[in-house]
Amino acid sequence: MIEAVFRWETLSEADRFECWREMACESHAPNEVDSDQADDFRATLRVLGLGPVRVSVLDCPPLRSHRTPRLIRQSDPELYNLTFTQRGSAGAVHADREVRLGAGDLMLSTTSLPLHSRMATDHDTVAMVEVLFPQALLPLPRGAADRLLALPVSGRNGMGVLLAQFLTRLANESAAYGPADAERLGVVTLDLAAALLAHHLGDETPPEAHPDALVTRIQSFVRRNLSDPELTPRQIAEAHHISLRTLHRVFQRQDATVTAWIRRQRLDGARRDLTNPTLAARPIHVIAAAWGFTRAADFTHVFRATYGMPPSEYRHMAMPGRDDARS
Repeated sequence: MIEAVFRWETLSEADRFECWREMACESHAPNEVDSDQADDFRATLRVLGLGPVRVSVLDCPPLRSHRTPRLIRQSDPELYNLTFTQRGSAGAVHADREVRLGAGDLMLSTTSLPLHSRMATDHDTVAMVEVLFPQALLPLPRGAADRLLALPVSGRNGMGVLLAQFLTRLANESAAYGPADAERLGVVTLDLAAALLAHHLGDETPPEAHPDALVTRIQSFVRRNLSDPELTPRQIAEAHHISLRTLHRVFQRQDATVTAWIRRQRLDGARRDLTNPTLAARPIHVIAAAWGFTRAADFTHVFRATYGMPPSEYRHMAMPGRDDARS
């Protein structure tokens, strides 16, 4: 699992707060952050990369954070943030609502709207776990989750405690998981978050009912695994906890079969590499293998059938400086 870690002990007092702020803004979204303890900021921050999903584990002194309209105009990654407060409390103004959160509460926010928050605690630090994921990946009707922005959701019972316990264990035991586990854990995390939100929306539409969200997730998974020659429809279906029949039905709506879509993505990637001047010395069979084509003859055959010429001729014609390539 890819994990970025910030620990205050490794930095001087003068550098701690600014370094922490930079990492927090990079992993979340740009915010104006300040703290009464900025001069000696003793905080930790861990960011777990779970494919397109990120889980942020935060332990820090009380602070104030402001995501302003100006910052949103400058940069908006269009993320949802589902925050679980483990220790301490927080007040927030978001989506024309004002909310108070205590230990055990969850709250949904979005980087696309201004957010003003203030953390407090009777202890030395506040502890939170946050799930950040692209809005487009939420497998619910588009925009439905916005009805829950800045509304407190209990993490002490029902669906809330299920997600809270999962996040707590994930944060505490992250070292036990390897890189191969990250994508699957991201799928589980997003599914649990979607189930919690759907429950509180009273929405009879189950997670994954929004086809665009499922398509986006599957296509993102495939693109990240194109180099794996063993990538199969069954492997893709299992990674997303759906049946093969459902997977094929999803791609029917895209006017393509699963296998054809994978082959097209691999060919597009190989074609781009063949025309990249910085890769001019790389053998064609090495480029093909990097995109999941284990047999050079098979790659040449499918490339010729798609682009009308063998890859060697295509590369030659695309070399910079050739008039016929420019035409």
